[in-house]
Amino acid sequence: MMSFLSLLLVGILFPATQAKQFTKCELSQVLKDMDGYGGITLPEWICTIFHSSGYDTKTIINNNGKREYGLFQINNKLWCRDNRKLQSRNICGISCDKFLDDDLTDDVMCAKKILDSEGIDYWLAHKPLCSEKLEQWRCEKL
Repeated sequence: MMSFLSLLLVGILFPATQAKQFTKCELSQVLKDMDGYGGITLPEWICTIFHSSGYDTKTIINNNGKREYGLFQINNKLWCRDNRKLQSRNICGISCDKFLDDDLTDDVMCAKKILDSEGIDYWLAHKPLCSEKLEQWRCEKL
């Protein structure tokens, strides 16, 4: 009984940050400060994220020996470190698992670094799917 009570207290005092499945409008609200960053509109970001991760922060994709994490599908070869690719350059200076929670602060910081360095073409979905006809990616509630 005592160990159960201890675990219960730890769970209450130190709640885990959870993964999140966003909606288009929730994500638009959270990412509104990215609108126009690097010349990329918010609907372009929303479309690109949808086609990269389906708005799900816990998405991990294995891609040609790399793993890509979270909403922005940030890879472990260059941008973050994980226990699978120990020789990562870790340009964003962060553990890849930080991209799997509902706090998007670090995701946005790293995505901006990627955009500044690689451009929007880092996200392969952007050019064929998210560079025109973006009306459906707007949220009317903003």
